[in-house]
Parts: sequence; structure tokens; C-alpha cells
Amino acid sequence: MGGSMAGSTGQISTAAFPAVSHPATGLRVCVIGTGYVGLTAGACFAHLGHTVVCTDRSEQRVHELRQGTLHLVEQGLPELVSRVVSQARLRFDTDNVAASADADVVFLCLPTPPAADGSADLSRVLDVAREIGPHLRPGCVVVDKSTVPVGTTALVREALGREDVLVAANPEFLAEGSAVRDFLEPDRVVIGSDDPGAAERVARLYRPLDSHLVLTDAASAETIKYAANAYLAVRLSFVNSMAEVCEAAGADITAVMDGVGSDHRIGRSFLSPGPGWGGSCFPKDTSALLHTSMTRGFDFRLLRAATDYNQEHQRWMVSKVLRELGPSPEGAVVAMWGLTFKAGTDDLRDSPAIEVARMLTDAGCVVRAFDPAVRRPMTELTVCTSPIEACRGAQVLVIATEWPVFARTDLTAAGRVMADRSIVDMRNLLDPEDAIASGFRYDGVGRGRVTAGRSLAAPALG
Repeated sequence: MGGSMAGSTGQISTAAFPAVSHPATGLRVCVIGTGYVGLTAGACFAHLGHTVVCTDRSEQRVHELRQGTLHLVEQGLPELVSRVVSQARLRFDTDNVAASADADVVFLCLPTPPAADGSADLSRVLDVAREIGPHLRPGCVVVDKSTVPVGTTALVREALGREDVLVAANPEFLAEGSAVRDFLEPDRVVIGSDDPGAAERVARLYRPLDSHLVLTDAASAETIKYAANAYLAVRLSFVNSMAEVCEAAGADITAVMDGVGSDHRIGRSFLSPGPGWGGSCFPKDTSALLHTSMTRGFDFRLLRAATDYNQEHQRWMVSKVLRELGPSPEGAVVAMWGLTFKAGTDDLRDSPAIEVARMLTDAGCVVRAFDPAVRRPMTELTVCTSPIEACRGAQVLVIATEWPVFARTDLTAAGRVMADRSIVDMRNLLDPEDAIASGFRYDGVGRGRVTAGRSLAAPALG
């Protein structure tokens, strides 16, 4: 899934999704894996009129899904799953072989985590291909929907061990927090295969949608996903770099990016600075693309610089917090609003908020945090039950994730329980004037440090 820094955080109703008439040639679909991608794809294909079974090795997870309980936070997905299950178009199973045996199309939606050398670990994908290969019906199409490096389609074909089973790549472009809408109202659908018949079979699944269809070879389809995420990561690193330049120059990043984004050649998306990019896709996908490039003799220096800078920028953000604490941060309490890598999800994977919290605790700080999607205890910090409770005894309040609830929280009430009133807004979520009116010193990203309307010097670049 895409690691977007800002996603839709409003409520989604299934009534807002595009209505579809069931295709007369609805296909039998098996989706192996019920993570963000697999569960979203399964529910949406069922919504489009196909008959779908989603599988997962976890008996507990399948039991919960059958009971209507989802293991992840994704807007609109619980309602959509409930609807298509009640219409008998979606069911859940633990048996990959039985579920895929009579399928027209099988989607592999399995984890591809980074290996020690930065490459994508394809063991889950290839193990499942070997498992189901002997049992598939002739003419079935097996589709890589996991994010996989160039050449994986050929490896899957080899693992299946079948001349009469087709293979294709159909990368996903779903942002957590808006995955259902992204699937049903896509910018494009990319299908890659070296067999035109396989590409056409997969394209039939998406026929009810009004979308730009990109039909290409397997290697190009696999590369498109990595290229898109790499570009967005570089773009975000550029914006965060400009935020540091703006603070040094006394400029306002908000106005600067408004002017830049107004250029039709550039556009407005992914122009908001923050504490660095993270999530389930950007870190592992940039790592995998760097590995792929190096193994093929190309040093992707631009992408390497963007990933290196991302870590530097997080350290710079932490320096803003430490500055507010003075020369001795040992034992200082820091309130943190937000832990997930973005609003609209409960995903903590490679969250910049978690990395910031880790660096603060390494510096001797005590971190008290609240996130509306996180309830479980965490060893490195205290998870609180409300934004106000997180502020109790804190010297600095850090806005680390752009949940809308934080913009609506009473800052005066938060200030009453704090030991000192200072805000480091890593998302530029709050209105600086409102923060100052509530008695706070305010430090945003690329906007400078403000107290009673007066801008102060920012930490030095680098």
C-alpha cells in the first residue's frame, strides 16, 4: 500500500461508492492474504459482482472475519465487508488449496518484508505458489498483487510448475485510510503479463470501473509500483528539505508550497512537510528498489540521498523538541499526540512518530502519548487514554500525527495540566495564533518558532 503522509480522515459510507451492475461474466476469485491489500481487494471485487474467497493461515483471524470483526482500521471497509458477506459474494477460509482449486483468478496478497540486504523477501509468495500450483484448474491466472521486484512474475511461474496456468502482475495503489475509495475510484489499473490472455482475464475483473487501464509486460508493471513510491518518497524529502530552508530563511513553508503546488506541472499532493516519511510501503519499497538497482549495476544516488535525508530530518525534528527542554532533557516529560504513521489507520510500521519517540527516550525524556487508533501498551512509552491525559506534567506537546481530533482538542485545558506550555507541531496541524492565545509557545515545520507573534531563530540546517 502507498505510504501517503496525508489521507482521507472523514467518514466513508458505502453509499458513496460507485454503484455497479453485476457483470454477466462475474469471475471466481481467490485472494490469499487478508492484510490491508488482500481484505480490501477481496471486498471490492465482491462489490463489483465477482464471487470471492479470502484466505488466511490464522484460524483466529478467519474466525473473527466470519464474525464480522476486522483486525485493522480502514475507513469504509467494515461496512463493505458486511454488505458483500451478507450477499454471499465474500467468504473466508484457512485452506489455500481448497479455496483456489476452482478459481478463475488467484491473487497473491502476501507480505514481502525487507531482507537483511534490503531486498524484498519473497519466501511467503513463492511458498504459497508452490503450495497451490498442483491444484489449480487449467487456464487459471495467478496474480502478484503484493509489491514485488522485477522478475518476480517469472519466479512465481517457476514455483507454480504449471505450463497451463498463467501469471500476471497487478500492483496495488492503495493508501491506508482511503483504501476502499482508492480501489473503487482508481487513478489507473496496471496489469502486466507476457501473455495477452492473462492480462485480459485480469482486466475483466475491473471492467465495471471507469479507470485508465495500463496494459504492459510483467517487468514494467512490477517497476511502475516501485517507481511511484520512490518518486513520492523523493518528493516528500524535497518538501521537508524546503521546510528547513524556509526556517533558515524566515519564509513560511505553507505559503511556499501553496505557490509551488499551484503550478499545474507539479500539483498539490504530497507537499505537506512532516516528521519524515514512513509506513508499510515507502521504507521497504525504496530499500528494495535500491537493492534492485545495485544488483543491476546502477547506483540510484538520488533515491539513496532521499532515504538518508529522511533519517537526518527526523533528528532535526527531535532537536526542536530538545531545544524546548533546555540543556538537561533527562527526566523531562514530553506529551505526544499521534503514534501511527498517518491519520486514518492503526498502522505503526516504520512510523516516524515512533522513531521520534524512541530518539526522545534515548535522550532521557519520558514520553506520554495518545493516539485514537492505538490502545495497546508499549514498552518505550506510556499510552494514555486521552489527549489531555497525555499532557499531564509535560513540558512540551508534540503533534506527531495529523488526526483531526487534535485540531479540535481544547488547548487551554491541555495547558492547565502541563508543567510548561510549549508545542512542537510536526504536522503544522494547529493554528499558531490559537496556540499562542492559549498561552503556548509554538514551533511548526518550516514556519519557525513563534511566541506572542514573534518569530525566533530555528535550529541550524543539517
